[in-house]
Amino acid sequence: MSRARQWGRSGARRLRIVTESQNRAPTLITGGAGFVGANLANRLLAAGEPVLILDNLARAGVERNLAWLRTAYSDGLEIVLADVRDFEPVARAVARSSRVFHFAAQVAVTRSLDDPTSDFAVNAIGTLNVLEAARSLPEPPPIVFTSTNKVYGALPDLELVPQGNRYEPVDERVRQNGVSENRQLDFHSPYGCSKGTADQYVIDYARTFGLVTVVLRMSCIYGPRQFGTEDQGWLAHFMLRALEEEPITIFGNGLQVRDALYIDDLVDALLLADRYRDRLSGAAYNIGGGPANSVSLLEVVEAIGRIHGREPEIRAGEWRAADQRYYVSDLSRFRSMTGWSPRMHIAEGLRRLHAWLVQGREQRAHGLPTAHGIA
Repeated sequence: MSRARQWGRSGARRLRIVTESQNRAPTLITGGAGFVGANLANRLLAAGEPVLILDNLARAGVERNLAWLRTAYSDGLEIVLADVRDFEPVARAVARSSRVFHFAAQVAVTRSLDDPTSDFAVNAIGTLNVLEAARSLPEPPPIVFTSTNKVYGALPDLELVPQGNRYEPVDERVRQNGVSENRQLDFHSPYGCSKGTADQYVIDYARTFGLVTVVLRMSCIYGPRQFGTEDQGWLAHFMLRALEEEPITIFGNGLQVRDALYIDDLVDALLLADRYRDRLSGAAYNIGGGPANSVSLLEVVEAIGRIHGREPEIRAGEWRAADQRYYVSDLSRFRSMTGWSPRMHIAEGLRRLHAWLVQGREQRAHGLPTAHGIA
């Protein structure tokens, strides 16, 4: 039995908790049970905005996010258990919405290598379903789509030098600002190809059909409500391994650098993308922590050791396909259009993530209900 069917049977009477008195069309969040979607839904519901979540609960643990939202909000939330690969439920949901945040995706490079066909169906065809559903309407809702830095490929021409426990670019501009949207696209891995295809379709539907669409190419996002695994959500995964006193596997030499963005800052960016959608439409924008929040894998392990009080054991693994040695987002384009900048520094963000994970483990150990869903 699928996870969606199990959850639907146990909570079917509670799927719809939006009242008929609310006349406003809801915000549709595809993949709304996931890490990003649940945090955005929480922000909107807290502000009194009705939310419609469409999710198939394919990712382990996300049903906990729905339980959390369902407990926190007695009004304004509707949940549709459906798959973005199925056009009819997608079309019905889009037709009812005032705006769409399209997050539903297959998110792991490793899984795309194991099953490229499924990866393409979810990421490319699922996105096309959302676009076509919107295009069929007399007044299409605006769409904000979360893409990925993987559309730039492995960046093999970016010359790097090791400095301490990290790589640094030789190019001074890249070192100061990061990788910009002017970078040539270079889809690498089935995941990069499927998300890149979706990325370009979303942009083109603004150009060709006049839809209002915004693409955000995201870097490393982290924070509460993230059920990190080795394949995706690596900051949470590293921290969970440390809490469990299990070794952390580092693929490659650990000098790889990413920019990390706290989830609250991403939600701010998503809402600004919608607010300024007319000026942003038909283009892609890099979204991440930027140079001020860049960190290597080894530096994260060291930071976890300081927070946790014991440095985790490290195990070495081979380099993984399509792994970027260095990627840091140049945020200047989106900043100039919206005024947005990250506010949470990674040092404080990691402490907050650690506190959230520890609290959940303690509640579980004492058999208490977990408000944030770690159970």
